[in-house]
Amino acid sequence: MTRIKICGVTRPEDVRACLELGVDAIGFNLARGPRKLTIERAAELVALVPPPVCPVLLVADARADDILDWLRRTRCQAVQLHGAEPAELAARLRARLPVIKAFAMRGAEDLATAAGYPCDVALLDSGAGGTGTAWDHRLLAGRDLGKPVMLAGGLTADNVAAAIAALRPWAVDTAGGVESTPGIKDRAHIARFVAACRDR
Repeated sequence: MTRIKICGVTRPEDVRACLELGVDAIGFNLARGPRKLTIERAAELVALVPPPVCPVLLVADARADDILDWLRRTRCQAVQLHGAEPAELAARLRARLPVIKAFAMRGAEDLATAAGYPCDVALLDSGAGGTGTAWDHRLLAGRDLGKPVMLAGGLTADNVAAAIAALRPWAVDTAGGVESTPGIKDRAHIARFVAACRDR
């Protein structure tokens, strides 16, 4: 079964909606944009997430020591790298916990980069993340990256089922696709998204 991650959660009620609707992972953004949290706020929200749901800390171009400190303070169970992090940093983090690395998909060369990078999951996105823009999924068709793929970029309840059917990703990820406004999740949108992923 394809796993579901809802990213960029900013409010306790949205955490609770994700839990009640059966998502597998929830992302908390320390990087940038309208979904960016303080470390204190992220820790408060992560405290609401019980196992087996996985809280994921999203960072970009931070130092390894800072990331490890944030992980300790928030108790997130995985980290998602959204910058130009060197392979050495990812390898250091992987010694502690799973690493998800985001890659902007512009051409076949980006798939080669993702395949060669030392991460546990390759998140294939359309750009910086959270933009709501899709990329050409035909790039991935028939390709094996040698690691699990998390599909992101413009996914909504209207298109996620077709994407899953075509590519069979390990997981799907959405932020803006389940929001009423940037940073504010909509329970009905989450419910439709989860149903589209599961009811196929």
